[in-house]
Amino acid sequence: MSQHTDLRRRRATLEDEWSRWVPRLKTAGPAPRGGEALRHEVTESWVRSLSHVDPGRGSAPVCDGGAVHHRWTGSPLRGPVDDLADELHSIAEDAGFVTAVTDESGTILWTCGGRTMRRRAERVNFAPGGRWDEQAMGTNALSLALRTGRPSSVFSAEHLVSALHGWVCYCAPIHAPDGRVLGVLDLSTTWDRSHPLAMSTVRTLVSGIEARLRAELPARSHQSPSPVRLSCLGAGEAVRDGLPLPLRPRQLEILTLLALEPHGFSPERLREALYGDRPVTASTFKAEISHLRRALDGGIATRRYALTTPVSCDAVDVLRALENGDTETALRLYRGPLLPRSAAPGVEEWRTHLEVAVREAVLASTRPEHALRYGERAAYDAEVHEHALRLLGQGDTRRAIAAGRLATALRD
Repeated sequence: MSQHTDLRRRRATLEDEWSRWVPRLKTAGPAPRGGEALRHEVTESWVRSLSHVDPGRGSAPVCDGGAVHHRWTGSPLRGPVDDLADELHSIAEDAGFVTAVTDESGTILWTCGGRTMRRRAERVNFAPGGRWDEQAMGTNALSLALRTGRPSSVFSAEHLVSALHGWVCYCAPIHAPDGRVLGVLDLSTTWDRSHPLAMSTVRTLVSGIEARLRAELPARSHQSPSPVRLSCLGAGEAVRDGLPLPLRPRQLEILTLLALEPHGFSPERLREALYGDRPVTASTFKAEISHLRRALDGGIATRRYALTTPVSCDAVDVLRALENGDTETALRLYRGPLLPRSAAPGVEEWRTHLEVAVREAVLASTRPEHALRYGERAAYDAEVHEHALRLLGQGDTRRAIAAGRLATALRD
């Protein structure tokens, strides 16, 4: 009885703190310093999360079911989890938990539990396909474990999203033999079932999964990783085995810079290329690198940041075509500015370099179709349209296109 009273008192205290601080933080108020009730890592996560997560949202966003099934089928965690499935089911059902396994992005791939708890979990999309990273669902044990690489628990109103205040969650990251975080094992239940032994149970289960990984993964280590295809001209996306990698814009910027500079960056230079003079903590910078490294299955060197996994990139292909004097291929591949929404200084520098290189190749070309094709994108570049007119014969009907574009450019 005393334990339940203590839990009820703790929940009430946290609800008061949540009600006092979260509305202030939404309006860019000062962050609480924590204390006996509020843990510092929780309040830090609240601050980070509120820029993209509504505390009043009712459930987690859901990924495409087919993609999730494909991820689980190919996940290195599937075999070890299948081996422990009976034990995981028994613990979940006997103790009133729902158990979940995520990938490295925080997307749930597998769950088990009794009918009542599974129904509760499904109401908030705590089920296969649900996204529980910090950007999707704010402060929760899964997102903290992924961010820190350490076991984590979140109780009641420590969750940013109020729909989760009736829950307590215990998580531990699952590490590959090489140290990469492959995902998280989570045990969740209602707040009144909180128990200190739950975390030790999670740790023991994760140790069992990691032991099986050490036995299984060496047999696969001789296989070359699947190449990543990076598209960063006009948009930004990285794809492996037909599936998009779960990368945030900052991680796409890092991947793009590493692809364009294969010799790599010192940590100081890469940080400057990303943030310039902005005051950004070392932990924030390293967290972005760590997430990208996990997404690439460890494909980034540690001391000097450089790619160690095969990555093909459309921007690199454009530069290679220009070096070979192949303006036709360069124009076909050049679909727009490099990561057009990025304000990272290093990306802006490479964006200008690519735009100038492609434009100069067009102006040096004697083929009018090159100037016409580039002119579709460069509406206000009078010099390009004049170049097209010089190359087009008097009887060429395409002169009307170039002349119209030139008139528009000169008028504006």
